[in-house]
Amino acid sequence: MKSIVTVVMIGDLVGRPGRALFAAHSKYLREVYEPDCLIVNGENAAVNGRGITAPIVGHLLKHGADVITTGNHVFAQKGYPAAFLESDRLLRPLNFPSECPGKGYYIFTTHTGIKIAVLNAQGRIFMHEQLACPFKGIESTLTFVKTQTPLIFLDFHAETTSEKQGMGYHLDGKITAQVGTHTHVPTADERILPGGTAYLSDVGCCAALNSMLGMNTHSVLSRMITQLPSKFVVEENGPFLLHGVCITADRATGKALSIERIRIADETLSLTPELYGKE
Repeated sequence: MKSIVTVVMIGDLVGRPGRALFAAHSKYLREVYEPDCLIVNGENAAVNGRGITAPIVGHLLKHGADVITTGNHVFAQKGYPAAFLESDRLLRPLNFPSECPGKGYYIFTTHTGIKIAVLNAQGRIFMHEQLACPFKGIESTLTFVKTQTPLIFLDFHAETTSEKQGMGYHLDGKITAQVGTHTHVPTADERILPGGTAYLSDVGCCAALNSMLGMNTHSVLSRMITQLPSKFVVEENGPFLLHGVCITADRATGKALSIERIRIADETLSLTPELYGKE
């Protein structure tokens, strides 16, 4: 029986480049890190960089994703109900209203026979302040989840490092790992907190290197400089970068043993339908 559990978490996939990067390198991730669970954030995976669709969910699962987390853009596509009908492995932040489709956690037994829980929550600072409190929402969810497994991995989709750090210390010793998403810029503060929880403020994204959060720089700069409305367009010219993190943990206690950032540069990625899938 395995005593050490390995989980890989991949940052926000942005548009076609993000989906293609994951499809092109998922086999490599499996071979090198040998994860028991592979978690992918897909809230920006649609062609315009906002939301996710049923075909995209199917594409990511086909290429090895065990669980798909999301965030504030999860319902941006008109077909979002079908996306949740595609698989219960697609999550939305648990502190969204209960009337929203989907749920904020998923507990399953991996292909290696290990029971793992994946949680997804969203911050409120500079985001949707009207959402329910993520601190209380996670605490409530943990009352059940912790009866099922000590191996608990959280994707905390939030804007500020202060809120992410606050959540990390709040949950230290209660979960295995908290990895931040949303800001798309990887941070270098990976560590194991005093209580045994692995922490990283933001894992980064999977997108074009020469972009602004995966978007074409001209479209973003136009709004910044002129303050006029400007349609953001996903940058589809390489080189491209995939960002993620690898976490190992003790199977019996759920305490983290190590946390390591993943950065894969790809200068030859071809954006073909075989790699990015149906929209």
